[in-house]
Amino acid sequence: MNDFFFGENADFIPFSRQHIIISAIVITLGTILIYWAKKQSKKIQFLTGNILTSSISLTVIFGSILNIYKPDFNYQEDLPLHLCSFLALIIPVLSFTRKYIYYEILFFLILAGTLQSLITPSDYNFLNFTFFRYWFVHSGLVIFMLYATFVYKMKPTLKSVFKSFIGMQVYMVLMFLINYLLGSNYFYTNRKPDATTLLDVFGEWPQYIFVVEIIVIPFFLLIYFPFYLTRKKK
Repeated sequence: MNDFFFGENADFIPFSRQHIIISAIVITLGTILIYWAKKQSKKIQFLTGNILTSSISLTVIFGSILNIYKPDFNYQEDLPLHLCSFLALIIPVLSFTRKYIYYEILFFLILAGTLQSLITPSDYNFLNFTFFRYWFVHSGLVIFMLYATFVYKMKPTLKSVFKSFIGMQVYMVLMFLINYLLGSNYFYTNRKPDATTLLDVFGEWPQYIFVVEIIVIPFFLLIYFPFYLTRKKK
């Protein structure tokens, strides 16, 4: 049991059969959940969304508590302040309130940032708690935003792109401040992650930060484009 919760390994291989099977399971379960929820009453839809987001948030909190008890705990790396963990902590605010402004800000951050973490995982643990936490939290965030879109019938607008961008800037400034105080690297503002990610294509520090700032709005617009086409047809 201790090995499951506290053990570490590097048995996961990105872009392998493992990765394909896990991705297929995530897509299948997400599709089934959304398809099922669309046929339920609003009360059940809201309850299901709240359970999903609460589970995501509690998983991050539980994982963070476990990290404290690990002998190699490092507050510069193990606090739940990286983008996906941070989003996981606040995602229940959207599901419980269902306020559109929260959807607008979180939609593009999650689909652009968290989805990339599923395509190019930064954690190579396999079949331990860290593995299940990583995949449940990241895939859960993406699934819930699609859930909010197709079940709650929320849709982003062009203005949402810029609201999400502003939200990202607020988060980045906050992480710059925290990293300065702690000597940490949350949101990778001081250096790139050790694992292979898309940031490797964007050059070294601080170049990759400026590249991300330049391309993030076009990337958000690309995500928004199918919704634009849908609105145009109507």
